[in-house]
Amino acid sequence: MSLPTALVNQLTLPVIGSPLFIISNPKLVIAQCKAGIVGSFPALNARTTEQLRDWIIQIKTELAAFSKANPELKVAPFAVNQICHASNSRLMADMAVCVEQQVPIIITSLRPPAEVVAAVHGYGGVVFHDVISLRHAKKAIEQGVDGLILVCAGAGGHAGALSPFALLREVKAIFQGTIILSGAISDGYAIASALMLGADLAYIGTRFIATEEANADLRYQNMLIDSTAEDVVYTAKFTGVHGNYLKSSIVAAGYDPMALEQSEKTEMDFGSGGNSDKKVWKDILGAGQGVGVIRSVMPTADVVKGMWDEFKQAKQEFASKTGIYHG
Repeated sequence: MSLPTALVNQLTLPVIGSPLFIISNPKLVIAQCKAGIVGSFPALNARTTEQLRDWIIQIKTELAAFSKANPELKVAPFAVNQICHASNSRLMADMAVCVEQQVPIIITSLRPPAEVVAAVHGYGGVVFHDVISLRHAKKAIEQGVDGLILVCAGAGGHAGALSPFALLREVKAIFQGTIILSGAISDGYAIASALMLGADLAYIGTRFIATEEANADLRYQNMLIDSTAEDVVYTAKFTGVHGNYLKSSIVAAGYDPMALEQSEKTEMDFGSGGNSDKKVWKDILGAGQGVGVIRSVMPTADVVKGMWDEFKQAKQEFASKTGIYHG
């Protein structure tokens, strides 16, 4: 296992709650960290750079107080996601705030800029980068990232098409850092499977949309509860980059899920952040193929507790099933 020092003996479960556009807020991040998993949010969810600073200070203050009051509990560090794209005019200002506040983990998406890695390493933080292919992984490794988030088939929102069985083993052959696996991971069995495959951490997003702390309306949450894997559509129509979305939200927005034309990558625009009026962020709702295990809206702490129980059961079942085989 290859974990950065900041995460060793700090987690109840080997999980990062992935940064969810619009959905992730300080309330959700704090609840995830208190439950013993890494909580994260996109910097652009804060409406301004000044609000980003306020959010980070709020998270740090509440987690420090909780940790002091509960020294027997594991309180995980938090992460901020930076969209490294030309349309994100706030990137440098937002990164300056992250450096000032010494955010423990920075998650970079789209492009792994060496200057971000150097800035974060300057105060002892770590950088994890999203990748969907071995080619992207090699580019990120060249920039000195500490970990790779393998966004495989079945992940919510922008996702790759490769099986984790293929991509993870290929990346393991060339990278000694932290490997985080994403793609249809929604319960403790999937977390345990990710570790058995060779990942260090699981990356979970969709399951946390259906929590009391998430900034998601009941319409979205109920769609998740009512959906299964076959209700998730993989398309590049809405941003120019392939992603997974709820079929019911596509229909409600007036589109035919069976006749979606591909858009151009140049249509991607992160400049407006959480204030975007584009339908892809407001009406076209992202979800991963692991949606089928979501049956209710619960407090984050209860979701993580349920995952732990499943994780423990998965370990026992694995030992039982494999113990009969001998070389």
